[in-house]
Amino acid sequence: MPARLRGHGRDRGTVSIEFLGFLPLLLIVGLAVVQLGLAAFVVQQAGTGARAAARTASMDAADHPPDPEAAGRAAMSDWVDAGITVGGDGGGSVRATVRITIPSIIPGVADFGTARRSATMPRPQEPGALGLGPARVTYEGAPPR
Repeated sequence: MPARLRGHGRDRGTVSIEFLGFLPLLLIVGLAVVQLGLAAFVVQQAGTGARAAARTASMDAADHPPDPEAAGRAAMSDWVDAGITVGGDGGGSVRATVRITIPSIIPGVADFGTARRSATMPRPQEPGALGLGPARVTYEGAPPR
């Protein structure tokens, strides 16, 4: 038998061919993992924005001038484009809802839907109940000398 047909010479280059065949699958799995992480981050940002907007909307004007949409946007990353709606029942609580479109990093897939999170906060029963108004001077230690 000729030497070129025997031994390790016939297998030369097969690993490279196998790797090239497997590379697209590795890339797809990698992009899917990154896309899943991005979706989880967007959901987390929506929850953070909803809580911040609801917390700000639950404050009354005596404690803090409320601007819940601005507070919700400030609590989220700058690149997140969110829609924030704030409403209440006119009485004891306020509800904020944040809706964010999940961006796609996978070529050919345009839409991964939206992440929607809501938060409900109670309103204070009386103005200034949160204690965020002007600070009162209270001294609880020993009398000064």
